[in-house]
Amino acid sequence: MPDLILSGVSKSFGSTRAVEPTDLTFAEGQLTALLGPSGCGKTTLLRMIAGLEDPTRGTIRLGDADITALPAHKRKFGMVFQSFALFPHYTVRENVAYSLTIGGMAKPAALEKAQSLLETVQLSGFGDRRIGELSGGQRQRVAIARALAQEPKVFLLDEPMSALDAKLREEMQVELRLLQQRLKITTIVVTHDQREAMTMADTIVVMSNGRVEQVAPPRDIYHKPANAFVADFIGKANFFDGVYQKGGVKIGNHAVDIPANFAPGSPVRLAIRPESACIVTEPGQNCIAAEISFVRDLGPVKEYHLKSDIGPLIVEYAGTDGVQRVAGDKALVHLPVGALRVYPRVAA
Repeated sequence: MPDLILSGVSKSFGSTRAVEPTDLTFAEGQLTALLGPSGCGKTTLLRMIAGLEDPTRGTIRLGDADITALPAHKRKFGMVFQSFALFPHYTVRENVAYSLTIGGMAKPAALEKAQSLLETVQLSGFGDRRIGELSGGQRQRVAIARALAQEPKVFLLDEPMSALDAKLREEMQVELRLLQQRLKITTIVVTHDQREAMTMADTIVVMSNGRVEQVAPPRDIYHKPANAFVADFIGKANFFDGVYQKGGVKIGNHAVDIPANFAPGSPVRLAIRPESACIVTEPGQNCIAAEISFVRDLGPVKEYHLKSDIGPLIVEYAGTDGVQRVAGDKALVHLPVGALRVYPRVAA
């Protein structure tokens, strides 16, 4: 299948702009996550792609074909929403076969194809069960199999795992990603869960207030966030407000050395990931005196929450680092130059 291309696509509801003019390319065979907080426009964008909402402006193309005005039922896109909308009075196999039979396929052939799809989603022995007999994860797989029955050109999922418990959600993220890689279907997933996006996506589109903030692979989204919003929304980060001076940032009485392309006197935000900061024993460049206020032991990782005169800090270590530090301990926190990011500070 060709790439799916959005050019200047926007959506307004009256005087409210839900999606700002957006240019995006969804690469053939890849999984893209639309990630952002509630109300950021990601579901509206997905609905325009699906043909369930008309763009106020812009065009949507699948390869060379303009599908902007094409009705949803003619786009041949598979869709799975938060509510799986399965028929409780049908068997699992009949649920999967439903879209095939209403499309004109003979029932025996539709049921045979449905059984094959159930094998694809690892439900081969569940065809004769009723929907009420299935777990949440099994129902999700049925919904996916039903969407795949039409052999979709593009697969669209809107918060498909939001109703699952945390452990099952993580298992299903891996299963869905492996299925997508095997079938090589261009897939777009809407989520507000950063772990879900980081786990499954080839590319993440981070959105805020109807705007695209950054488009990049998961690793770059995490390690090279384009702005303070992305750095804050993805993972954890320590932030410090200051003023840029030649060669560094002045935060309170501290001068943090870091080169950046800002005019002297510019208000900025300094950011660093908790795992990139470190507790040291000897003073040096970019060292901040602090005191441990709380230790959070999560097993695989250990978080040290500290207070300092430039604000609160979090430093994260592997849970097996073997060092015993407790609340009340004095500490020196080193902020390595290579791990620091400087962003313009935008008024709230």
